[in-house]
Amino acid sequence: MSANSSARTEEEVLEAIEARRRRPRRKVMSEQVTLSHGAGGKASHDLIEALFLPELRNPLLEPLADSATVALGGAGSPRLAFTTDSYVVKPLFFPGGDIGELAVNGTVNDLAMAGATPRCLSAGFIVEEGFAVADLSRVAASMGAAARAAGVEIATGDTKVVERGKGDGVYINTAGIGLIERDVELRPDRLQPGDRVLVSGTIGDHGMAIMIARGELELEVELESDTAPLVELSAALLDAGGDGIRCLRDPTRGGLATVLAELALASEVSISLDEASLPLRAEVIGACEILGLDPLYVANEGKLVAVVAPEVTDATLAALRSHPLGADAAVVAEVRPDPPGLVLLETAFGGSRVVDMLAGDPLPRIC
Repeated sequence: MSANSSARTEEEVLEAIEARRRRPRRKVMSEQVTLSHGAGGKASHDLIEALFLPELRNPLLEPLADSATVALGGAGSPRLAFTTDSYVVKPLFFPGGDIGELAVNGTVNDLAMAGATPRCLSAGFIVEEGFAVADLSRVAASMGAAARAAGVEIATGDTKVVERGKGDGVYINTAGIGLIERDVELRPDRLQPGDRVLVSGTIGDHGMAIMIARGELELEVELESDTAPLVELSAALLDAGGDGIRCLRDPTRGGLATVLAELALASEVSISLDEASLPLRAEVIGACEILGLDPLYVANEGKLVAVVAPEVTDATLAALRSHPLGADAAVVAEVRPDPPGLVLLETAFGGSRVVDMLAGDPLPRIC
């Protein structure tokens, strides 16, 4: 990265931070923490921006991206991506994966969305007294297999045991470090009018697979979680699009709708989402209709969202579709100048409606 490029990037980051500070301060509307505060939607953002950010604010944290980007020296020096996440899925074992595989893939994917090649992870286990050793062994084996598949190593870890009834089986926290080897800047405030929004495949698979696996619904649907490492897919995308890729995100908690709402707000642009172009499995549509859920808000664990410049749209879409994890990739939205900060869904019936961040917590304990 050139010195001029580095200086320009620093100036852009500082401008984005200042713009965030000028926004009306969010408030935590309830006196107690609720499940909705962990769902990745409006309540989560209120908690982060009103409670945590004022006390912890610094230039590394301020962009509020999935990973922090850390420069190791001056202009042209290597950059690292650093991220952390916690996993509290229920059930622990579900069609297509389990909490161990989910913990590895989720952290690896956060690094990949920063344009980084993941190198190593930490693993912290909070285990409930009475949890079956055989199940814990199964989780550890799954984590090991997922790490090998993603090309990373579990470099350090910790284990704690809490009293019976206090831990719901096992919780896992992971942190990850990756090396940013490309001269790219992927940030949520880089969107420009005319950009296109791509998704790498069908949405809502993970959240619906978890709901069905709980056995609380009498649905005869065969649906697996889409949990998968996105390292190779994101690398192919970056190779094809270069600096024309504005931002990458993985639409986990809060789903596609919440990610797009965050991006529109960060870049102060509008995003026009085409309902007819959304890739959806018939099983997900049916399950969502029965449950009264909107698949736009259902979590994914093996999909990415890419905002790209119009001139690289065809190349990046082809790159996604050439990989098994991107076979169902589609262009689903266009960035527009107005109304700034809003996502509008153009419905299949010819109307439109505002798509906001997730409100409440329709799918607790899914990741």
